Amino acid sequence: MITTNIKFVKLSTGVKLQYAEQGDSTGIPVLFLHGLSDSWYSFKPVLSNLPDSIHAFSISQRGHGNSDRPKEGYSYNDFAADLKAFMDSLHIEKAFIVGHSSPGTTAAQRFTIDCPERTIGLVLISSFMANPNSQLGWELWDSFVSRLSDPIDPQMVRQFQESTVTKPLEKGFFETIIEESLKVPSSVWKAVVKNNLEKEDFSKELSKIKAPTLLIWGEKDEMVPPDEQKDLSSSILNTRFFIYEDIGHAVHWEAPERFTSDLLDFIESVD
Repeated sequence: MITTNIKFVKLSTGVKLQYAEQGDSTGIPVLFLHGLSDSWYSFKPVLSNLPDSIHAFSISQRGHGNSDRPKEGYSYNDFAADLKAFMDSLHIEKAFIVGHSSPGTTAAQRFTIDCPERTIGLVLISSFMANPNSQLGWELWDSFVSRLSDPIDPQMVRQFQESTVTKPLEKGFFETIIEESLKVPSSVWKAVVKNNLEKEDFSKELSKIKAPTLLIWGEKDEMVPPDEQKDLSSSILNTRFFIYEDIGHAVHWEAPERFTSDLLDFIESVD
């Protein structure tokens, strides 16, 4: 059985990040970036299915999990800068970058545009485009995020996380997901969503992504519309697009074995 080690690293960007590491240190490096309010633990079901040949790093991004929570710095550029600094600190020359939702996929896109020589392949799960005209994004802000205050209401977080799946998950896993989400203060929820909606649009730069890319989307995703996936697929040139039937926004929670298998097949085809 592979051991997963929980560690911390202080980055040149000024934040200390929590991360989980497992696998052979000489194996293929794969970095995992979670979505809003999640943490490294979001990828626990995937880590459990990875072989030792994958040197996996699942990162709790700034503001999340047990990582630092600075008052400012929640743009795509900030998250992407942390990823680069993380790789520098751990002497990772290049890696596969796997992101879920936002800020995971948007940070991964920004990093891949800015650091193409350090990206072997890109995997985007339930991915948003960096586009401030997102109707669903504004609906999320108006109906949920803008109304948050500290301490966060556990029931509101539970409803939010339940909306990302189509069927109940294993109770222990899901309860830990709720606990991790409750660590995130309302200011971080608001900063991530508002920065994404108001300040940043690099959708026109997606054609700069040359790394082989895998898009995975659940057909019952209520957060990311299918048109957005089609736009991503047409904007990023070297792309494979998989649709998971009867699966919601958190693909890697509902179908971890299938996702891991598709991930490993993709890595093998690129590597």
